[in-house]
Amino acid sequence: MSKLYKYRYLIARRATQIGLLFLYFAGNAWGWKVLQGTLSSSELFGAIPLADPFAVLQMLSAGAVMGVNVFIGAAIIILFYGVVGGRAFCSWVCPVNMITDLANWLRRKLLLDKVERKVWVSRNARYWVLGLSLVVSAVTGLAAFELVSPITIFNRGVIFGMGMTGGVLLAIFLFDLFGVKNGWCGHICPLGGVYSIIGKYSLIRVAHNEPNCTLCMKCKEVCPESQVLYMIGKKSQIVDMGECVNCARCIEVCDDDALGFSIRDFAKSKSKGEIQ
Repeated sequence: MSKLYKYRYLIARRATQIGLLFLYFAGNAWGWKVLQGTLSSSELFGAIPLADPFAVLQMLSAGAVMGVNVFIGAAIIILFYGVVGGRAFCSWVCPVNMITDLANWLRRKLLLDKVERKVWVSRNARYWVLGLSLVVSAVTGLAAFELVSPITIFNRGVIFGMGMTGGVLLAIFLFDLFGVKNGWCGHICPLGGVYSIIGKYSLIRVAHNEPNCTLCMKCKEVCPESQVLYMIGKKSQIVDMGECVNCARCIEVCDDDALGFSIRDFAKSKSKGEIQ
């Protein structure tokens, strides 16, 4: 198996993330109509509105009056990620993922996961941050998380100039490297929480083929949300938890062809009690 094929999903993810950043930059710098705006609100080909559902929720909480096109844009995003897997945004689109992936790769190389953890953060913290963001937005009349979001800061930094962006990204890198494994994306970022809700019943899923599995556990070592692979060593089943980011890391490291993408069969899943 060639290296190019083995890391095909990683290459595709990086090409998508960097490509989107380039298109946003080109839209501002050179007036390209392919993608203009930011990840919070943009237009595709100068005609199709796209809007971050969480940003829209914050603006609604803040009492902002928005046009119909904003709601149409949010509906398009919800429908898209509802089909392909909500948190696919986190691993295929979000530019901060490149920083956290680097931190977690280095964390594994330095065997830092073997060191006793001094910091602990619940995976449910992102939902508390989500709720708090909406409350603060309602109180202040501002989209609270958008003001401090590393995703927005990174995206705007590429488009309009980096400014203090480097300091924010360095803080996240160090937190993920020395603090909590997958700390920002998997524990704190409320946008991940929103997309995990959107993608809970999505169609495109990672599926496990138990007869092929040799229990090497490489998949769990690289998975940023290892709890979603609870079926490893037990049964053949799709990943049915919304926290899966559809990054395909598990597929790439599996030498036994025990993992791969599949289309969810709701009737079959329901009959087996797999939808939770």
